[in-house]
Amino acid sequence: MSTDAISGALIAVTSESGYPHLVNSLSDDEKIARIEHHFAEIMTTLGLDIDHDSLRRSPHRYAKMLVNELFSGLSSENFPRITTLENSFGYDQPLIETNIAIHSVCEHHFVPIVGYSHIAYIPGERVIGLSKLNRIAEYYARRPQVQERLTCQIRATLSQVLETENVAVVIDALHFCVRMRGIQDRDALTRTADLGGKFRAGDERRDLFASLTKLSEVDI
Repeated sequence: MSTDAISGALIAVTSESGYPHLVNSLSDDEKIARIEHHFAEIMTTLGLDIDHDSLRRSPHRYAKMLVNELFSGLSSENFPRITTLENSFGYDQPLIETNIAIHSVCEHHFVPIVGYSHIAYIPGERVIGLSKLNRIAEYYARRPQVQERLTCQIRATLSQVLETENVAVVIDALHFCVRMRGIQDRDALTRTADLGGKFRAGDERRDLFASLTKLSEVDI
């Protein structure tokens, strides 16, 4: 069984249509230093004593968290190494992986989006390891996002990697910009879907949604 390694930088760049991202030349350490400085100013403006033992390191912790964790998906260098395999066993039925954890941040209010991604595809000539589905979803989630775009980016990338349009992505998520502010609705959930190829209609579409928990019963 032959394997093909996918260029992370190439995939990341070709799946970024519409994302409001400007590449700069700052190193991660430089980004952390700048964010630390400005976040300390924000904390001081709010009336917090950043010389207090409990808060003294908070600007640095916050900056490091943004660059290295929450927003690591802004760097194409962090795109996961993807290897596809020849579909030598001729599997041609839908493969569905559900409840892939999603942790993202709303780009409008910069508060969390948490939930699950559900990914399905019908193999053509290539297949992919299950954990790589999780890693691709995580990569695009780890940045400021809107759920609709996140859904489309995951599907577009997998379609390119697997060389097939028969890919579907559904995301169920809780938005803290709805729960914590504004309307403050603690129960509202959002479902988005990007369906390609055979998943757009017919048995494949019906079977996909039949395999998912009803949105009204999702527990996040």
